[in-house]
Amino acid sequence: MPTFDMDPYDGDENNYMPQEDDWDRDMLLDPAWEKQQRKTFTAWCNSHLRKAGTQIENIEEDFRDGLKLMLLLEVISGERLAKPERGKMRVHKISNVNKALHYITSKGVKLVSIGAEEIVDGNAKMTLGMIWTIILRFAIQDISVEETSAKEGLLLWCQRKTAPYKNVNIQNFHISWKDGLGFCALIHRHRPELIDYGKLRKDDPMTNLNTAFDVAEKYLDIPKMLDAEDIVGTARPDEKAIMTYVSSFYHAFSGAQKAETAANRICKVLAVNQENEQLMEDYEKLASDLLEWIRRTIPWLENRAPENTMQAMQQKLEDFRDYRRQHKPPKVQEKCQLEINFNTLQTKLRLSNRPAFMPSEGKMVSDVSNAWGGLEGAEKGYEEWLLNEIRRLERLDHLAEKFRQKAAIHETWTEGKEVMLQARDFETASLSEIKALLKKHEAFESDLAAHQDRVEQIAAIAQELNELDYYDSPSVNARCQNICDQWDALGALTQKRNEALQRTEKLLETIDQLYLEFAKRAAPFNNWMEGAMEDLQDTFIVHTIEEIQGLSTAHEQFKATLPEADKERGAILGIHNEISKIVATYHVNMAGSNPYTTINPQDINAKWDKVRHLVPQRDQALIEEHARQQNNERLRRQFANQANVIGPWIQTKMEEIGRISIEMHGTLEDQLTHLRQYEKNIVNYKPKIDQLEGDHQLIQEALIFDNKHTNYTMEHIRVGWEQLLTTIARTINEIENQILTRDAKGISQDQMNEFRASFNHFDRDHSGTLGAEEFKACLISLGFDIANDAQGEAEFSRIMSIVDPNRVGVVTFQAFIDFMSRETADTDTADQVMASFKVLAGDKNYILADELRRELPPDQAEYCIARMAPYAGPDAIPGALDYMSFSTALYGESDL
Repeated sequence: MPTFDMDPYDGDENNYMPQEDDWDRDMLLDPAWEKQQRKTFTAWCNSHLRKAGTQIENIEEDFRDGLKLMLLLEVISGERLAKPERGKMRVHKISNVNKALHYITSKGVKLVSIGAEEIVDGNAKMTLGMIWTIILRFAIQDISVEETSAKEGLLLWCQRKTAPYKNVNIQNFHISWKDGLGFCALIHRHRPELIDYGKLRKDDPMTNLNTAFDVAEKYLDIPKMLDAEDIVGTARPDEKAIMTYVSSFYHAFSGAQKAETAANRICKVLAVNQENEQLMEDYEKLASDLLEWIRRTIPWLENRAPENTMQAMQQKLEDFRDYRRQHKPPKVQEKCQLEINFNTLQTKLRLSNRPAFMPSEGKMVSDVSNAWGGLEGAEKGYEEWLLNEIRRLERLDHLAEKFRQKAAIHETWTEGKEVMLQARDFETASLSEIKALLKKHEAFESDLAAHQDRVEQIAAIAQELNELDYYDSPSVNARCQNICDQWDALGALTQKRNEALQRTEKLLETIDQLYLEFAKRAAPFNNWMEGAMEDLQDTFIVHTIEEIQGLSTAHEQFKATLPEADKERGAILGIHNEISKIVATYHVNMAGSNPYTTINPQDINAKWDKVRHLVPQRDQALIEEHARQQNNERLRRQFANQANVIGPWIQTKMEEIGRISIEMHGTLEDQLTHLRQYEKNIVNYKPKIDQLEGDHQLIQEALIFDNKHTNYTMEHIRVGWEQLLTTIARTINEIENQILTRDAKGISQDQMNEFRASFNHFDRDHSGTLGAEEFKACLISLGFDIANDAQGEAEFSRIMSIVDPNRVGVVTFQAFIDFMSRETADTDTADQVMASFKVLAGDKNYILADELRRELPPDQAEYCIARMAPYAGPDAIPGALDYMSFSTALYGESDL
């Protein structure tokens, strides 16, 4: 039969311990040490054999047939050995032992001076040496701390774990453990609730050792391998026995730490899932609230019910300004935050290898943007309507006042005219009186013709008020109709009286030429004065400095005619004076006033004095209006000067942010710092926008409707400012998401720069996105095999479904780096899930709900169990999950 040299301490790099600790070649062993080894090795073997439902009583007797020896190796290695011989003859026993020894040597162990016959014969020292070799290989060899050997690694582990404890100084595996404090310190370090270390005393080793061994057996499932008396009663405890015992502590605590790590990993997955679900709920609520606000606001903006008064329309304009200043800005922030939350959630889901978030129908970011666009369209239409209505009402008020003035003047003139025309005074008048009546009537006809233009003006103003839908049009129409009817009646009466005078003209020949001349010249001069007074009292409305200057020029031209008019007045009064002279000279019987006219010198002088009095009043009104128009011009220039600076500034900042987001200067953190500084500078610019809003309000309050000094309106500035705030916030969010992706996927800065350079190269229009064909060209440039065939198109469609799940038709840089990081990063999710499953399941191939409740915090355990509920477990094991059900419940089918 073959004989094996038992030498577990070969001189290569796999030494278990230094050469001076070799097994005694002469088979000499201290009796106390042999006793300790028997007890320790027996307990160690039974700790493994009990998993197979058996144990040993006598270490050299129970391994003689080789059956339990082979079973021990199978349990501790997890592998199947050759089929054992079931016969009871010596040859069968030797064959089984040889199979075990061959398996040991196949694991790289060199056995020196031992054969199967010695084990079969019950040689105790050889049997102990063989078991020690197995312990070294399967319990101690794999222990390594900082690349030390097994023994040194185990010793270093003990030293580090017990370093904080007083009276403990682990330097070896014999006398350092005699006082029992080393064992107690190891337990207390990992399970402080099991031992009250503060009550232990160094001078009471029996109590210390018994406490440690009892607690380890009861709570840590470490069998009692030695008695306290074995260690205390020996000057130098057996090193192999102590190492065996201590290695059991190492594996017990190491296994617990692995279970804790697996539990922490599951807790982290559950926490991320719960956080993502909360973000989804928050998004849905914010989107619903924002859409509901837009739905309630648009009908108000679309209400075009006009008001009858300027005051009522001004109140509507003020309400609209309050909406712009107070109600809309918070909603702009909510819209921006909604987009940021959506992008962050999608990034977190991609980093967790979860499917992309699809909001409820009608609550997509695009739906909110479309609704917002409708809101802004309604805003623009409402503001234009308000301003047009105010212009219309202003025009109507002016026309109505002008109508009332002209109508009042005309009605004053026509007062008594019908009675005069119906008088029968010519029937009893003398010839001279008839002549006078005829001439007077002729002068009246001239006066009547002069008033024809005023009547036409009154009718034209009434028609314009009707066309502009003046609210008091019925009363205007009624008054206009009365004037027209009266005018027609005057015309008819004038014609009738003229005919009567013509019939009697043959009888009345006397003409007073001077009266007639006076009447002819006084009537138009009187009309001129009445027209001048009417013009001087006429109200006016202008909107520009040029218009008021035109009125002032016309007024100056009128004043230039006053000297000539004064001469005409003197000439007319001279005629009257001549009449008076003739009457006084020839004693003419004057039976009354001038028969040809009702105008007398007193009237002429009174009206002339009224004209001269109205001229300075008109001067003052024009000066005041000129000052108001100058102020309006100042307001226009003040607004334009600011708008012409702010508008280009906003455009420049938009372009600079675009360049920062596509350039590769520095790290992502540098870009993020740069962008946040930009955001701070932009926010600090807000007072200038507010100042411009104040100037705009002054312009609207002054009813200024145009501004030739700038092409920028307040609406342009508002839209540009809102786009600037949204763009900087969205750009910062994109960089933050890129940092999240980089850190989660382990992407280096060089890789990130390479991805950005490739993306920018194909982003021809610098829009920050790639179309489908641009993205395909980018992938091909990075080494992706996307041929122009059916297989290549199918692969590209698969990739587009990942980077563009919403089928927008473009690929953002964030989606691009998510995809590249997913293609290049280690895909070890399945290995991590398998590791967690093995630790929690132990030797089983399934896991129970109660095991999750024991290893995880209560809330996360119940959450996980609820996620696992839809997946079926192994048959005949209720409440259990196999590996595929467990991994699918936690990570999803798409990842595994």
